[in-house]
Amino acid sequence: MKISREIKTALLAIIALVLFYFGVSYLMSSSVLSTDRIFYAKYNNVGGIVPATRVMINGFQVGKVQDIQLQPTGQSVVTLALNHDFKFSKNSTIQLQENGFIGAKTLAILVKQDGASFAVSGDTLQAATQPGMIDEFKKQLIPLQSKIERMLVSADSLLTSVNMILNEESRNNIKNSIRDLNTTVANFKQASGTFNSLIATNKEKLDNTFANVDNISANLSKVSDSLAAIEVNKTIKQLQSTISDFDKIIAGIKNGEGSVGKLLKDEELYDNLSGASLQLEQLLEDMKLNPKRYVHFSLFGKRPKQYEPPKENEKENEEKKN
Repeated sequence: MKISREIKTALLAIIALVLFYFGVSYLMSSSVLSTDRIFYAKYNNVGGIVPATRVMINGFQVGKVQDIQLQPTGQSVVTLALNHDFKFSKNSTIQLQENGFIGAKTLAILVKQDGASFAVSGDTLQAATQPGMIDEFKKQLIPLQSKIERMLVSADSLLTSVNMILNEESRNNIKNSIRDLNTTVANFKQASGTFNSLIATNKEKLDNTFANVDNISANLSKVSDSLAAIEVNKTIKQLQSTISDFDKIIAGIKNGEGSVGKLLKDEELYDNLSGASLQLEQLLEDMKLNPKRYVHFSLFGKRPKQYEPPKENEKENEEKKN
């Protein structure tokens, strides 16, 4: 049986359409004959997710994104096709994660084993977004940016104050001070060179002088040591002699020798001195009260009268006068 050219053309067209359909389905991450489980997740911001984005469970790829549809509410419905039969709870979460520093995105299923029923194909799972490295960097950069801005404002204020202080007169004074400082440094260098030259010229004399000073110092040290030894010995001997004499005096006093010893040891002498002191005190008191008894004075040489004791009234008057 001979097939006509029209039939051959039709068959080729049909085969081409079928291949085209399967090819587009493959590129769109879907397959007509696929037995993948389909799940859905809703995101306010898909953050760069595209079809064929990998879906991971604990770092293991279990599927990929099949389709993304933008809804009238502004949310995006992401369709996930899982080609693995791993079972997980319907309360599990599909988290949008950043994979690496360059910003590649992946979806990770955060599996929960909470005893709830398993998720089945067609379920809509909870969606979450994990902050990426860029987002964390931005969060850290915002406070740093505010601090840098405040620092720049402070630096600007400082520069403004410095400019106000460093007017033309101040700048001229600073320039003059620097010029004077340079002159002083130059003079110091010149003086240092002169001093070095002087030391180099008189090096031998200086060495002899220092040697003589060392000898004199050694001799003085020896002489001072000798004088110190002599004086110390002499002082010790004098101190020993003084202590010995003092011991003898103390021993004599204890034995009743000398005036002090007799005064301390002789009780009769002490009593006599006490009595004599009392009588002397009484005599002075009587001379003060009755001076006529002891002193007689006559301008014309009359014979002195015999002493008569004063009467009671006269005694009282004399005592009042005294």
